[in-house]
Amino acid sequence: MFKQGFLWVIRFIVGGLFIFSGLIKVNDPVGTSIKLEEYFDVFSTDIAGFFAYLKPFALELGIFLVVLEVVLGVMLVLGVKSRFTVWALALMILFFTFLTFYSAYFNKVTDCGCFGDAIKLTPWESFYKDLILLVLISILFLFQADLPKSSPVWASGFTVISLVLSFVLAIVAVRNLPFIDFRAYKAGVNIPQNMQPSAPLQYTYVMKKDGELSTFDQYPSDESLEFVEMNLKNPEALPKISDFAVWNEDGDYSEEVFTGSKVLILASSMAKMSDSNLGQIDELIKSLSGSPVQPVFVAAASQEEIQKFTLSRGWDILSLQADATVVKTMIRANPGIMVLKDGTVLEKYHHNNTPDASEILDLYMH
Repeated sequence: MFKQGFLWVIRFIVGGLFIFSGLIKVNDPVGTSIKLEEYFDVFSTDIAGFFAYLKPFALELGIFLVVLEVVLGVMLVLGVKSRFTVWALALMILFFTFLTFYSAYFNKVTDCGCFGDAIKLTPWESFYKDLILLVLISILFLFQADLPKSSPVWASGFTVISLVLSFVLAIVAVRNLPFIDFRAYKAGVNIPQNMQPSAPLQYTYVMKKDGELSTFDQYPSDESLEFVEMNLKNPEALPKISDFAVWNEDGDYSEEVFTGSKVLILASSMAKMSDSNLGQIDELIKSLSGSPVQPVFVAAASQEEIQKFTLSRGWDILSLQADATVVKTMIRANPGIMVLKDGTVLEKYHHNNTPDASEILDLYMH
């Protein structure tokens, strides 16, 4: 009886974590695909070149993995096909543990994306989390004979429903935007404020004298002490945004973008940018002409590429360059639309949901 209760607790913990992790990433499959691309880049250089061929399929693989996480979690909790579920979870956690160890030990990918953008873990925290899960799943693996041999029909039905629902939600999130935005550029935030520390940064100073190390809250005036290192005491106060910048050949335009009413047309890759709704964006830019709202094109591309594109579309608007990672963080669409007022994000749109000018102007009225 005790053994069954113990195994049920482990099933609930492991299954619940997989469901929670999977649902967070179902909310943002594009973010998962971006993280997979990072891993494929690293592995293609460090391990084997064939990983580079997986990059074009990162989104499909990301959707498969996040849906699988949810479904396997549900199956484990409900006791559906226990033997298959434990084997699948064991293989998956071995894969994840390898990824997180590689990231932590070699400091390659500094955020595993285990819980999307909702909960940030350091590489070593991610590895220790996976190590604990590996131990728990190993216990289930050893006691497979004591797991449920069968499950009620409703449990199998619920598993199918969770599979279909997770897949549908993932597709909807890809074709629109994440249902819940956990990033530092979500609607309602002021980007310039997020670029500032939330409180004065405080440091401790490690000094050495006669081979002995001492730590000080203030930099000591004793010149006989040798500086070793300084450590941040309140990392939670660091700016949420540390890499935002937009520019062209005339210089930095970050302050200009944060001034007044702006509609940013964002493109993280010119080569991969969808052209399915560019006609609607053309109409939006044309309709905003003469209004107090200034359209701005921001792309992760060379100035020549940007000029060639804007000329082909007839966009006579301010055009700026940006880093691709920053643009991908700002919006999960290529192209995407972000509405700003004095640096505050009023709304964000996937190109599939391109608004008309009246909708944009209404945002500034409220």
